Amino acid sequence: MCATKTKEIAKVRELFRESEGSAGARSIAEMATSQDVPLSRYRAGRLMEKLGLISCQVPGHTFKKTGDEHVEVPNHLARQFNVEAPNRVWCGDVTYIWTGKRWAYLAVVMDLFARKTIGWSMSLSPDSELTSSALKMAYESRGRPKGLCSTATRAVIIRAASSVRHSGNAR
Repeated sequence: MCATKTKEIAKVRELFRESEGSAGARSIAEMATSQDVPLSRYRAGRLMEKLGLISCQVPGHTFKKTGDEHVEVPNHLARQFNVEAPNRVWCGDVTYIWTGKRWAYLAVVMDLFARKTIGWSMSLSPDSELTSSALKMAYESRGRPKGLCSTATRAVIIRAASSVRHSGNAR
């Protein structure tokens, strides 16, 4: 085996390892060429095949399509986002974050008066415990306020509604 081929093989292995297995032949060829080891994408592909390296991309997130708005949760806010005092209206949302190995879910509760996060929670599953935990953190950090209107995305409010009703502050 000639020195050039050995250098190419070593570079392909190194770049593949650095990319944590996500780089394909085109990416490896570009990176190797920029590091003074000229490779075409076809040569990089053949070397990857010879070494048994198969690139794997981060899986996309699948969304569950929802139907109509949930009838048990009325819209008290009616898109009136200007609030005159703190602890009158809170809103929340759940989002997902790729952690490098799997999806994690983040629930956030915000006071619309202060426009600041007052409660949050992270979990590996988007369940009612996630939203309840964020709502409980907000409720405790704000001194258990009375007369609170809480609104959020459809999924969050449905899950958190039982927690708000339990605290006796639902409107």
